[in-house]
Amino acid sequence: MKDNVSISIVLDRRSPLKDGTFPVKLRVFVSFPRTQKMYSTKFAVTEADFKSIWLTTKPRSDSKEQRKKWAALEAKANEVAGKLPIFTIDDFERLMFNRTTNKDLDVNFYFEKIIDKWNSTGNISTANGYLNSLNCLLRFHAHSNINFKDITPRYLERLETHCVEVEQKSIATIGIYLRNLRTVFNEAITDKAISPDLYPFGLTKKGKYQIRTSKKVKKALTKDQMKTLLTGEAKTTEQEKAKAFWFFSYLCNGMNIADIIKLRCRDYDEAKITFIRSKTAKTNNEAKEITVYLNDYAKEVIQKYGDINQSPNDYIFPILEPHQTAMEQFQRRRAFTRYINQHFLKYAHSVGITEKISTYWARHTYVSLAVQKGASMEFVGEALGHSDTKTTMGYFSGFSNEVKKSFSQSLLDFD
Repeated sequence: MKDNVSISIVLDRRSPLKDGTFPVKLRVFVSFPRTQKMYSTKFAVTEADFKSIWLTTKPRSDSKEQRKKWAALEAKANEVAGKLPIFTIDDFERLMFNRTTNKDLDVNFYFEKIIDKWNSTGNISTANGYLNSLNCLLRFHAHSNINFKDITPRYLERLETHCVEVEQKSIATIGIYLRNLRTVFNEAITDKAISPDLYPFGLTKKGKYQIRTSKKVKKALTKDQMKTLLTGEAKTTEQEKAKAFWFFSYLCNGMNIADIIKLRCRDYDEAKITFIRSKTAKTNNEAKEITVYLNDYAKEVIQKYGDINQSPNDYIFPILEPHQTAMEQFQRRRAFTRYINQHFLKYAHSVGITEKISTYWARHTYVSLAVQKGASMEFVGEALGHSDTKTTMGYFSGFSNEVKKSFSQSLLDFD
């Protein structure tokens, strides 16, 4: 049951009936935004009977059957409300009473519903991903509203061709869009808004559409390249700062920028940083706490660009501000990531590294060099905060044969 929703059986004393009884109603109260709605039932009783049936712990024997019916109604309403990711009166009425709303329960509706859910929980990147998927569909679709029945396996094949040939999207991007669409279908089926027969996706079922996957290319630098980047001299203060944060990411187990700028003073002590990845904190019930032991370089970055002498809840690095909304923090994070990528790339080119390096490379370089130094798959997985080895294997599978060979040889190195 949602914390802001209260459902109860009440006696509506505002509307007395001619026989002296009052209607028994189902009351739904939402604390934020503050809303109350009463739903009629087929029951009507006197005040005395309502007390004896519903408000006593031991109803009379002739009242037990009536009480059981009311309890079943209240339980059903609570169950329906509990299934809604975000409670709205429209969704509740549709599922509870099979009522229609003033909105068509089409693909647009479910995309917007999921986007609202992720925005309301502060997952702006995920919400934007679904918005991009919807916009791509709308650019391809002939009309502004998309019905579930329109999306057939053949439709998806044509959509894929359009994305590749007209919009020049990569297979990876198309896969993201279509997995989001698949989630929309699954949610509509769960809500019983559409029949499962309309589901166009499938791996082995004949006639269904299978989402294509692309081989992930891991962006990792070599030891020599890393040495060049570490010992090189930045030409500007912007490049120097970008270099510092890029290497801080690498040295902190490939910590991404979203987690770096969200580090708080309570996460730090003189020897280590302890944190939970933002990516898994809200979506994984078994999100792991990650501990990073700091070397001198990482400590110098904190000393130069951060401030650990604040209250425990203050951010170490002055990038975000506590009063900012989730959207404002998302925009600030994106701007700071762009800053690092722009100036670190200029620095890398100035020292002879030609690859288009970004913050994305720091995490994969950490994994690659850790494996080359003999780190086990379990060690790497724990350092990255993975809950199972399959995710870690996904990183390993994209590395070069030299890295895999080095890892294999290290398995019998017991010195």
